[in-house]
Amino acid sequence: MCLIVFDWQPDAEVSLRLAANRDEFHQRPTRALHRWSDADLIGGRDLLAGGTWLAATASRVAALTNVRENQANVRESLTQTPPGAPSRGELVRQALTADDPARWLENLVAQGARQYAGFNLLVMTGGRLWALHHSRRETVCRRLDPGLHGLSNASLDTPWPKLLRARNAMQQALSTQDWRAEMWRSLRDTRPAPDSELPDTGIGRDRERFLSPLFIEGEEYGTRATTLVTVSAGSTALEEQQFGPGGVPTGNIVRLRANAADQS
Repeated sequence: MCLIVFDWQPDAEVSLRLAANRDEFHQRPTRALHRWSDADLIGGRDLLAGGTWLAATASRVAALTNVRENQANVRESLTQTPPGAPSRGELVRQALTADDPARWLENLVAQGARQYAGFNLLVMTGGRLWALHHSRRETVCRRLDPGLHGLSNASLDTPWPKLLRARNAMQQALSTQDWRAEMWRSLRDTRPAPDSELPDTGIGRDRERFLSPLFIEGEEYGTRATTLVTVSAGSTALEEQQFGPGGVPTGNIVRLRANAADQS
């Protein structure tokens, strides 16, 4: 998952509204949004390593993005997984199944994150939402105050052009009658950022430009899924559309809901 924007209002009837695009190599095997048979959660699944980029239960949500650090090799700069490193996608499952998420995050910051390549991890449970950032420079976790935030492949709210555009789109969507309809449209934005606004993560200007749209239309690498999440009291609703090479939709939008009553 390479772009996430979310509105966090823990005291409101709807506590979390989240919209995300997952970018990945199209050849990487993936299963779309579904109810897992080996864990009490809903999410897509990476069939290569077994983890996920975003998943939820009735009371928890977790989502992951990779951190893009300066790399000389383009493919390495996208995957950021050195030989022998465990899959970062497993962190989402652990966050959703940990007995004490706060303690689990503390342990991850203290030592557990070191074995992974760079990542951002969002974890929501009850009235709490944390953002954990791990890179070669630092590993930090903070509990978020209410408000509108965004994540791409740097730390929380780093003002990359795609993140600013997505966050502005979410802000406008929240003022309409149906924020979801607006975000389905906005997250299909394929416009690249102006060269003058591109970040420099060591992959070259052409690659930075290719990765700069909210929605990446690539034949080998691009946006694989758009996911919307709505969390209200005792219920979490997920909606997902999958895409193939060139940004072509594959299948219909999948809609699933986790209810607290179903897990009691």
